[in-house]
Amino acid sequence: MKIAIYGYGNLGKGVECAVNAAPDAELFGVFTRRAPNTVKTVSGAKVYHVDDILKYETEIDVVIICGGSATDLPTMTPSLAEHFNVIDSFDTHARIPEHFDNVDNVAKTTNHTALISGGWDPGMFSINRLYASSILPNGKDYTFWGKGVSQGHSDAIRRIDGVKDARQYTVPISAALDAVRSGANPELTTREKHLRECFVVAEEGADKAKIENDIKTMPNYFADYDTIVHFISEEELQRDHATLPHGGFVIRTGTTGVNHENKHIIEYSLKLDSNPEFTASVLVAYARAVNKLYNRGDYGCKTVFDIAPADLSPLSAEEIRKTML
Repeated sequence: MKIAIYGYGNLGKGVECAVNAAPDAELFGVFTRRAPNTVKTVSGAKVYHVDDILKYETEIDVVIICGGSATDLPTMTPSLAEHFNVIDSFDTHARIPEHFDNVDNVAKTTNHTALISGGWDPGMFSINRLYASSILPNGKDYTFWGKGVSQGHSDAIRRIDGVKDARQYTVPISAALDAVRSGANPELTTREKHLRECFVVAEEGADKAKIENDIKTMPNYFADYDTIVHFISEEELQRDHATLPHGGFVIRTGTTGVNHENKHIIEYSLKLDSNPEFTASVLVAYARAVNKLYNRGDYGCKTVFDIAPADLSPLSAEEIRKTML
């Protein structure tokens, strides 16, 4: 399976490591919007300019698109799906149906296979919400993220005029998490479950009050949360916020029995030293599935809900049954 990386930031570097660790994958190369001779890859992979990717249409099995959800992926993924099998990590939950339709229309028309919104949320967390709600229909779902750096939200802040760099931490509110784990089934608003803490490096002379307002009122990202904005120096950002940890919890509380007398709690959790490297590892597993589906003639756009677990593994069905079932 020959994989190309489209975009080479933190996620792209993570994908490079994940591809090199996969027993059945080979890295074709990295495609970047920058001048290729200015980009040094982690493993010495060959670097191309994005404008040249169509020259290699017949040589690449899957393109993993490592752009941002705010402005890159809505155009990049459908455009590339016209020529390649593709996968992305689009994480603007409210716009997933629209993005799915745009990619599906192109992929079906051109006989390609695509998967959108891979990663851990959306992605692994989504699967666990589906499993748990199917098993315990009489219950409630709760998702908590963090504490950790959100790549998508950090990228959205960096797109604001006057912002030089930024990190955004999603922080679960302890009282809400404790209430859910107790089985109390609380009704929680978005604002009661998390707060968002932003560390922003402003351009010299930028209007900080406007930047703060633009962050706090941004729909789909910050408007529904209590948001704290700190303006710090570039040196402080590099010193105190250079790593990209994350994680979180998906919890389903439910009851069974004639009178709903028995309570059950399903919890799935992640604690990640590197958000982009873990996300990249998920994407490479799903790229394997995309390649398998394409080879079966199963075209169009997919999500993690459409992929059989066995298609994520490089092992045969017999090996999986023997070692994991």
